Amino acid sequence: MRKVVVIVQDQVEPFGLGSLVEVWDEPYHPEDDNPQFDFSIATPRPGVVKGRSGFDLVVENGLDVIEGADLVALAPHHDFLNHDPAVLEAARSAYASGAMIFGHCSAAFTLGAAGLLDGRCCTTHWRYGERLAAAYPETDVCTDVLYVEDEGVLTGAGAAAGIDASLHLMRRWYGARTAATTARRIVVPPHRDGGQAQFVKAPVRPTAAETLAPLLESVRERLAEQLTVDQMAREALMSPRTFARRFKDETGTTPLQWLTGERIALAQELLEQTAEPVESVAARVGFGNAATLRHHFAAAVGLSPQAYRKRFSCVDEVCADGVVA
Repeated sequence: MRKVVVIVQDQVEPFGLGSLVEVWDEPYHPEDDNPQFDFSIATPRPGVVKGRSGFDLVVENGLDVIEGADLVALAPHHDFLNHDPAVLEAARSAYASGAMIFGHCSAAFTLGAAGLLDGRCCTTHWRYGERLAAAYPETDVCTDVLYVEDEGVLTGAGAAAGIDASLHLMRRWYGARTAATTARRIVVPPHRDGGQAQFVKAPVRPTAAETLAPLLESVRERLAEQLTVDQMAREALMSPRTFARRFKDETGTTPLQWLTGERIALAQELLEQTAEPVESVAARVGFGNAATLRHHFAAAVGLSPQAYRKRFSCVDEVCADGVVA
Protein backbone atom coordinates (compact mmCIF):
# COMPACT_ATOMS: atom_id res chain seq x y z
CA MET A 1 0.00 0.00 0.00
CA ARG A 2 1.54 3.25 -1.15
CA LYS A 3 -0.96 5.76 -2.53
CA VAL A 4 -3.32 7.48 -0.10
CA VAL A 5 -5.93 10.08 -1.06
CA VAL A 6 -8.14 12.00 1.38
CA ILE A 7 -11.30 13.60 0.02
CA VAL A 8 -12.39 16.88 1.61
CA GLN A 9 -15.51 18.96 1.07
CA ASP A 10 -16.78 22.34 2.25
CA GLN A 11 -17.14 22.62 6.04
CA VAL A 12 -14.46 19.97 6.52
CA GLU A 13 -13.85 19.07 10.16
CA PRO A 14 -10.23 20.11 10.92
CA PHE A 15 -9.48 17.47 13.53
CA GLY A 16 -10.90 14.68 11.38
CA LEU A 17 -8.71 15.76 8.49
CA GLY A 18 -5.73 16.29 10.78
CA SER A 19 -5.94 12.79 12.24
CA LEU A 20 -5.64 11.33 8.73
CA VAL A 21 -2.75 13.60 7.79
CA GLU A 22 -0.94 12.77 11.04
CA VAL A 23 -0.78 9.07 10.21
CA TRP A 24 -0.47 8.99 6.42
CA ASP A 25 1.58 12.07 5.52
CA GLU A 26 4.42 11.93 8.03
CA PRO A 27 7.96 12.66 6.76
CA TYR A 28 10.57 9.94 7.00
CA HIS A 29 12.31 9.50 10.35
CA PRO A 30 15.49 7.39 10.10
CA GLU A 31 15.25 6.35 13.74
CA ASP A 32 11.76 4.92 13.09
CA ASP A 33 12.27 3.74 9.50
CA ASN A 34 8.61 4.55 8.98
CA PRO A 35 6.88 3.91 5.64
CA GLN A 36 6.12 6.92 3.45
CA PHE A 37 3.14 7.32 1.19
CA ASP A 38 2.18 9.10 -2.00
CA PHE A 39 -0.29 11.29 -0.12
CA SER A 40 -2.79 13.70 -1.67
CA ILE A 41 -5.80 15.72 -0.61
CA ALA A 42 -8.53 16.00 -3.24
CA THR A 43 -11.83 17.82 -3.59
CA PRO A 44 -14.61 17.87 -6.21
CA ARG A 45 -13.83 21.47 -7.22
CA PRO A 46 -10.17 22.43 -6.73
CA GLY A 47 -9.54 25.77 -5.09
CA VAL A 48 -10.77 27.12 -1.79
CA VAL A 49 -12.51 24.57 0.43
CA LYS A 50 -14.51 26.25 3.15
CA GLY A 51 -13.63 25.23 6.70
CA ARG A 52 -15.92 25.43 9.69
CA SER A 53 -13.46 26.73 12.28
CA GLY A 54 -12.51 30.16 10.99
CA PHE A 55 -10.05 29.10 8.32
CA ASP A 56 -10.26 27.65 4.82
CA LEU A 57 -8.13 25.24 2.79
CA VAL A 58 -6.69 25.64 -0.67
CA VAL A 59 -6.77 22.24 -2.39
CA GLU A 60 -5.19 21.95 -5.82
CA ASN A 61 -6.16 18.38 -6.66
CA GLY A 62 -9.43 17.25 -8.17
CA LEU A 63 -10.91 13.81 -7.74
CA ASP A 64 -8.96 12.50 -10.74
CA VAL A 65 -5.94 11.90 -8.45
CA ILE A 66 -7.85 9.04 -6.84
CA GLU A 67 -7.03 6.79 -9.79
CA GLY A 68 -4.67 4.04 -8.64
CA ALA A 69 -5.07 4.85 -4.94
CA ASP A 70 -4.68 2.05 -2.40
CA LEU A 71 -6.57 3.90 0.33
CA VAL A 72 -9.25 6.52 -0.20
CA ALA A 73 -10.36 8.23 3.01
CA LEU A 74 -13.30 10.59 3.31
CA ALA A 75 -12.75 13.30 5.91
CA PRO A 76 -15.86 14.27 7.90
CA HIS A 77 -17.61 17.52 7.08
CA HIS A 78 -20.27 19.43 9.00
CA ASP A 79 -23.02 19.20 6.38
CA PHE A 80 -22.83 15.40 6.34
CA LEU A 81 -26.43 14.79 5.25
CA ASN A 82 -25.85 16.42 1.87
CA HIS A 83 -23.77 14.42 -0.57
CA ASP A 84 -21.87 15.64 -3.60
CA PRO A 85 -22.68 13.26 -6.49
CA ALA A 86 -19.07 13.48 -7.69
CA VAL A 87 -17.81 12.24 -4.30
CA LEU A 88 -20.31 9.38 -4.28
CA GLU A 89 -19.19 8.28 -7.73
CA ALA A 90 -15.52 8.63 -6.81
CA ALA A 91 -15.98 6.42 -3.74
CA ARG A 92 -17.83 3.77 -5.73
CA SER A 93 -15.26 3.83 -8.51
CA ALA A 94 -12.32 3.61 -6.12
CA TYR A 95 -13.86 0.64 -4.33
CA ALA A 96 -14.58 -1.12 -7.62
CA SER A 97 -10.92 -0.59 -8.55
CA GLY A 98 -9.76 -2.37 -5.40
CA ALA A 99 -9.01 0.54 -3.07
CA MET A 100 -9.70 0.38 0.65
CA ILE A 101 -12.41 2.94 1.45
CA PHE A 102 -12.35 4.67 4.82
CA GLY A 103 -15.26 6.82 5.96
CA HIS A 104 -14.18 8.61 9.12
CA CYS A 105 -16.82 9.64 11.67
CA SER A 106 -19.86 11.26 9.95
CA ALA A 107 -18.36 10.45 6.53
CA ALA A 108 -20.04 7.07 7.02
CA PHE A 109 -23.21 8.80 5.77
CA THR A 110 -21.47 9.50 2.47
CA LEU A 111 -20.54 5.83 2.13
CA GLY A 112 -24.13 4.92 2.91
CA ALA A 113 -25.39 7.25 0.18
CA ALA A 114 -22.88 5.67 -2.21
CA GLY A 115 -24.33 2.23 -1.47
CA LEU A 116 -21.07 0.98 0.02
CA LEU A 117 -22.56 0.12 3.41
CA ASP A 118 -25.38 -2.11 2.16
CA GLY A 119 -25.10 -5.51 3.82
CA ARG A 120 -22.08 -4.44 5.84
CA CYS A 121 -21.32 -3.69 9.45
CA CYS A 122 -20.20 -0.14 10.15
CA THR A 123 -19.91 2.51 12.82
CA THR A 124 -20.02 6.27 13.15
CA HIS A 125 -20.05 8.82 15.96
CA TRP A 126 -22.36 7.64 18.74
CA ARG A 127 -24.54 10.73 18.34
CA TYR A 128 -25.45 9.75 14.79
CA GLY A 129 -25.81 5.97 15.02
CA GLU A 130 -29.61 5.85 15.12
CA ARG A 131 -29.84 8.37 12.29
CA LEU A 132 -27.44 6.35 10.13
CA ALA A 133 -29.35 3.12 10.79
CA ALA A 134 -32.65 4.79 9.90
CA ALA A 135 -31.25 6.32 6.71
CA TYR A 136 -29.64 3.08 5.49
CA PRO A 137 -31.66 0.13 6.85
CA GLU A 138 -29.59 -2.38 4.84
CA THR A 139 -26.63 -1.48 7.06
CA ASP A 140 -25.75 -3.03 10.43
CA VAL A 141 -24.74 0.00 12.52
CA CYS A 142 -22.76 -0.63 15.71
CA THR A 143 -21.93 2.44 17.80
CA ASP A 144 -20.20 0.72 20.74
CA VAL A 145 -16.97 0.24 18.80
CA LEU A 146 -14.13 2.48 17.66
CA TYR A 147 -13.94 1.18 14.11
CA VAL A 148 -15.22 -1.57 11.84
CA GLU A 149 -13.65 -3.06 8.74
CA ASP A 150 -15.96 -5.12 6.55
CA GLU A 151 -14.89 -6.34 3.11
CA GLY A 152 -12.70 -3.44 2.14
CA VAL A 153 -14.79 -0.69 3.74
CA LEU A 154 -13.55 0.85 6.99
CA THR A 155 -15.61 3.16 9.17
CA GLY A 156 -14.51 4.94 12.32
CA ALA A 157 -16.31 6.53 15.23
CA GLY A 158 -15.66 10.03 16.64
CA ALA A 159 -12.71 12.27 15.88
CA ALA A 160 -9.89 10.53 17.75
CA ALA A 161 -11.07 7.11 16.54
CA GLY A 162 -9.74 8.09 13.12
CA ILE A 163 -6.26 7.55 14.53
CA ASP A 164 -7.25 4.15 15.94
CA ALA A 165 -8.71 3.06 12.61
CA SER A 166 -5.64 4.26 10.71
CA LEU A 167 -3.35 2.46 13.15
CA HIS A 168 -5.39 -0.69 12.54
CA LEU A 169 -4.60 -0.45 8.82
CA MET A 170 -0.97 0.38 9.54
CA ARG A 171 -0.71 -2.66 11.78
CA ARG A 172 -2.34 -5.01 9.30
CA TRP A 173 -0.30 -3.82 6.31
CA TYR A 174 3.04 -3.11 7.97
CA GLY A 175 3.00 -5.06 11.23
CA ALA A 176 2.64 -4.38 14.94
CA ARG A 177 6.08 -2.82 15.30
CA THR A 178 5.45 -0.13 12.67
CA ALA A 179 2.00 0.61 14.11
CA ALA A 180 3.46 0.90 17.61
CA THR A 181 6.19 3.24 16.35
CA THR A 182 3.55 5.39 14.65
CA ALA A 183 1.46 5.49 17.83
CA ARG A 184 4.49 6.43 19.92
CA ARG A 185 5.28 9.31 17.57
CA ILE A 186 1.72 10.63 17.79
CA VAL A 187 1.83 10.04 21.57
CA VAL A 188 -1.20 7.77 21.74
CA PRO A 189 -1.40 4.21 23.06
CA PRO A 190 -1.10 1.46 20.43
CA HIS A 191 -4.60 0.17 19.81
CA ARG A 192 -5.02 -3.59 20.34
CA ASP A 193 -7.47 -5.03 17.90
CA GLY A 194 -9.73 -8.05 18.36
CA GLY A 195 -12.40 -10.00 16.52
CA GLN A 196 -12.07 -11.16 12.97
CA ALA A 197 -9.70 -9.66 10.42
CA GLN A 198 -12.67 -8.51 8.31
CA PHE A 199 -14.64 -7.32 11.32
CA VAL A 200 -12.46 -5.57 13.85
CA LYS A 201 -14.52 -4.79 16.92
CA ALA A 202 -12.68 -2.67 19.48
CA PRO A 203 -14.77 -1.59 22.49
CA VAL A 204 -14.72 2.06 23.49
CA ARG A 205 -13.05 2.39 26.89
CA PRO A 206 -15.40 4.55 28.96
CA THR A 207 -12.77 5.16 31.66
CA ALA A 208 -9.15 4.36 32.31
CA ALA A 209 -8.53 1.15 34.25
CA GLU A 210 -7.99 3.00 37.52
CA THR A 211 -8.74 0.28 40.08
CA LEU A 212 -7.35 -2.60 38.02
CA ALA A 213 -4.36 -0.83 36.47
CA PRO A 214 -1.74 -2.41 38.81
CA LEU A 215 -3.17 -5.87 38.16
CA LEU A 216 -3.21 -5.40 34.39
CA GLU A 217 0.38 -4.24 34.40
CA SER A 218 1.36 -7.23 36.53
CA VAL A 219 -0.41 -9.65 34.19
CA ARG A 220 1.30 -8.15 31.13
CA GLU A 221 4.66 -8.96 32.73
CA ARG A 222 3.83 -12.66 33.21
CA LEU A 223 1.72 -13.66 30.25
CA ALA A 224 3.66 -16.94 30.01
CA GLU A 225 1.93 -18.15 33.16
CA GLN A 226 -1.27 -20.16 32.84
CA LEU A 227 -3.40 -17.40 34.32
CA THR A 228 -7.13 -17.85 34.77
CA VAL A 229 -9.88 -15.30 35.30
CA ASP A 230 -10.54 -16.71 38.77
CA GLN A 231 -6.87 -16.25 39.66
CA MET A 232 -6.95 -12.65 38.42
CA ALA A 233 -10.06 -12.04 40.51
CA ARG A 234 -8.33 -13.40 43.61
CA GLU A 235 -5.33 -11.13 43.02
CA ALA A 236 -7.73 -8.18 42.70
CA LEU A 237 -9.34 -9.26 46.01
CA MET A 238 -12.74 -9.58 44.36
CA SER A 239 -15.26 -12.29 43.73
CA PRO A 240 -15.27 -13.54 40.10
CA ARG A 241 -18.63 -11.86 39.47
CA THR A 242 -17.56 -8.49 40.92
CA PHE A 243 -14.25 -8.73 39.09
CA ALA A 244 -15.93 -9.37 35.74
CA ARG A 245 -18.29 -6.44 36.24
CA ARG A 246 -15.50 -4.07 37.32
CA PHE A 247 -13.27 -5.24 34.46
CA LYS A 248 -16.01 -4.51 31.93
CA ASP A 249 -16.61 -1.07 33.44
CA GLU A 250 -12.94 -0.10 33.38
CA THR A 251 -11.70 -1.67 30.13
CA GLY A 252 -14.81 -2.14 28.02
CA THR A 253 -14.13 -5.85 27.48
CA THR A 254 -14.08 -9.15 29.36
CA PRO A 255 -11.05 -10.47 31.29
CA LEU A 256 -10.64 -13.40 28.89
CA GLN A 257 -10.89 -11.24 25.78
CA TRP A 258 -8.37 -8.78 27.23
CA LEU A 259 -5.95 -11.54 28.19
CA THR A 260 -6.19 -13.16 24.77
CA GLY A 261 -5.62 -9.80 23.08
CA GLU A 262 -2.53 -9.10 25.17
CA ARG A 263 -1.11 -12.53 24.34
CA ILE A 264 -1.71 -12.05 20.63
CA ALA A 265 -0.09 -8.60 20.72
CA LEU A 266 3.03 -10.03 22.39
CA ALA A 267 3.08 -12.90 19.89
CA GLN A 268 3.04 -10.38 17.04
CA GLU A 269 6.07 -8.61 18.49
CA LEU A 270 7.98 -11.86 18.98
CA LEU A 271 7.16 -13.08 15.48
CA GLU A 272 8.36 -9.78 14.03
CA GLN A 273 11.47 -9.27 16.13
CA THR A 274 12.82 -12.77 16.86
CA ALA A 275 13.42 -16.03 15.04
CA GLU A 276 12.06 -18.16 17.86
CA PRO A 277 10.09 -21.23 16.76
CA VAL A 278 6.32 -20.83 16.86
CA GLU A 279 6.12 -23.42 19.64
CA SER A 280 8.46 -21.29 21.75
CA VAL A 281 6.47 -18.13 20.99
CA ALA A 282 3.29 -19.93 22.06
CA ALA A 283 4.87 -20.84 25.40
CA ARG A 284 6.23 -17.33 26.01
CA VAL A 285 2.85 -15.68 25.48
CA GLY A 286 0.88 -18.20 27.54
CA PHE A 287 -0.98 -20.16 24.87
CA GLY A 288 0.90 -23.31 25.82
CA ASN A 289 1.31 -24.88 22.40
CA ALA A 290 1.54 -23.90 18.75
CA ALA A 291 -1.91 -25.26 17.87
CA THR A 292 -3.63 -23.01 20.41
CA LEU A 293 -1.59 -20.02 19.28
CA ARG A 294 -2.47 -20.68 15.63
CA HIS A 295 -6.17 -20.88 16.47
CA HIS A 296 -6.35 -17.58 18.37
CA PHE A 297 -3.85 -15.79 16.14
CA ALA A 298 -5.64 -16.61 12.90
CA ALA A 299 -9.00 -15.60 14.37
CA ALA A 300 -7.69 -12.20 15.48
CA VAL A 301 -5.15 -11.31 12.79
CA GLY A 302 -6.39 -13.22 9.77
CA LEU A 303 -3.02 -14.90 9.16
CA SER A 304 -1.23 -17.90 10.59
CA PRO A 305 1.78 -17.12 12.81
CA GLN A 306 4.11 -18.40 10.07
CA ALA A 307 2.45 -16.26 7.39
CA TYR A 308 2.53 -13.23 9.69
CA ARG A 309 6.25 -13.71 10.34
CA LYS A 310 6.98 -14.10 6.64
CA ARG A 311 5.16 -10.85 5.91
CA PHE A 312 6.31 -8.68 8.81
CA SER A 313 9.60 -10.05 10.14
CA CYS A 314 12.20 -7.34 10.70
CA VAL A 315 14.99 -9.71 11.80
CA ASP A 316 18.23 -9.09 9.92
CA GLU A 317 20.69 -10.85 12.20
CA VAL A 318 19.73 -13.47 14.75
CA CYS A 319 21.77 -14.78 17.66
CA ALA A 320 22.03 -18.47 18.42
CA ASP A 321 19.25 -18.23 20.99
CA GLY A 322 16.88 -16.64 18.48
CA VAL A 323 17.03 -13.10 19.85
CA VAL A 324 17.60 -10.17 17.50
CA ALA A 325 21.25 -9.15 17.54
